[in-house]
Amino acid sequence: MSLNRRYFLKSAAAAGAAAVSTQYLQAQDAPKSTSPNEKIGVAVIGAGGRGSSHLSAFSGSSDSEVLYICDVDEAQGGKKVKGVADKQGRTPKLLKDFRKALEDPSVDVISTATPNHWHALVAIWAMQAGKHVYVEKPVSHNVWEGRQIVKWARQLDMICQCGTQSRSSPSLKAAVDYVQAGELGEIKYAIGTCYKPRKSIGKLSEPLKIPEGVDYDMWCGPAAKVDLYRPRLHYDWHWDFNTGNGDMGNQGIHQMDIARWFLGEQKLSSRVMSIGGRLGYEDAGDTPNTQIVYHDFDKAPLIFETRGLPSKNLDWKNPMDEYRGSRIGVIVQCENGYVVIPTYSKATAFDNDGNEVKSWSGGGDHFGNFLDAVKSGKKEDLNADILDGHLSSALCHTGAISHMLGSTMNKEQVDDHVDKTSNALWRDSWDRMAKHLDANGVDVSDPKLSVGPFLEMDPKTETFPGNEPANKLLTRNYREGYVVPDADA
Repeated sequence: MSLNRRYFLKSAAAAGAAAVSTQYLQAQDAPKSTSPNEKIGVAVIGAGGRGSSHLSAFSGSSDSEVLYICDVDEAQGGKKVKGVADKQGRTPKLLKDFRKALEDPSVDVISTATPNHWHALVAIWAMQAGKHVYVEKPVSHNVWEGRQIVKWARQLDMICQCGTQSRSSPSLKAAVDYVQAGELGEIKYAIGTCYKPRKSIGKLSEPLKIPEGVDYDMWCGPAAKVDLYRPRLHYDWHWDFNTGNGDMGNQGIHQMDIARWFLGEQKLSSRVMSIGGRLGYEDAGDTPNTQIVYHDFDKAPLIFETRGLPSKNLDWKNPMDEYRGSRIGVIVQCENGYVVIPTYSKATAFDNDGNEVKSWSGGGDHFGNFLDAVKSGKKEDLNADILDGHLSSALCHTGAISHMLGSTMNKEQVDDHVDKTSNALWRDSWDRMAKHLDANGVDVSDPKLSVGPFLEMDPKTETFPGNEPANKLLTRNYREGYVVPDADA
């Protein structure tokens, strides 16, 4: 029996038992895969920057081949066909509507690198069609739909991996084991840093003319279909809450995941608060480029810091800030020392005097790990199962919710607000952020900062008890035809 048929029958049976929607489920008598040597057939959804990495990995593996490249932008998808064909010796088909690939029984895997607002729906529709899924980070656009992916993966017994590739790094795993074994004593806190340059995306006076060849209705999908006032359609969707999640949910999700991994937390934080804003310029974006978020866990707090401005004078020739050896990384402070994780594949432990104690280096093959799990049929073989992807993504989302519900304050008001928390870590993080803004000449003596409330969450239900405004932001209003299906319905 072919690999595709074997796993298809397994998932189709699970789907029947769960009484799920069969909109994209295939007939059990679907023909065997036509993939040579029983390679795993892959359809890659989204052919932009990150999608290029997916295409390279799956077309370059001896275990898989790319059968479809799917992108609502014909030009963007078309640019990738020849390179993939040259690499794997077989030309993939090009589609604007990925749903056609779900109907092909030779497709075993859907790999999605779309904008964030499409991640959940692609993943769920794919699993309902009997396809295993590799979904880019963040796995969701909001907390509720992330949990739905987890539920569908479990109901349908499908393999679903999150694209947090640091989870496949043996060096980071060894560092996590070292810390969790208590080699540096009890963990006191973790700080994630996303100090990455993000210039203004500009602002148009009239709506952007959507490029020819782009199916904009399909591009919007679950998101609100609105006029855009930024010069670029692609990539800059990250800085629009309608489609993206800012840099905390873009780059920062990796460091959020690493920090949570070290803490060993398998739930959302019981309290979360944000201070931040889009500062230093005015453009069409609405997500913070400067932000600090506090997650209150039982064992130790997790603080996340986002900075998109350079170190001083808004001069992009200057480097970014650095904190204790980390720019885009994580610091885990313990009783008897700390660990700095500055990349996806390196970690160094120090004592409290700054002397190096131990170091680890070396990365792994995250796509390869996913393919291995598809072959074994065991989600336990995944290094970044969808549950981990959901939890880390949701920490970014809840931080954003506090931001969106915040009150606009000036520096003096923020100082008073932080003082009332009597939290030395929060005070230190805010003080460093204030100095950073001052170094860039950003005047916050006028109200410019959104200071969110400390939101109380029930980690079991992943809701904010008694807080209707916050709970409303756990999900979104979906457009007809693009509704994320409720696994409990």
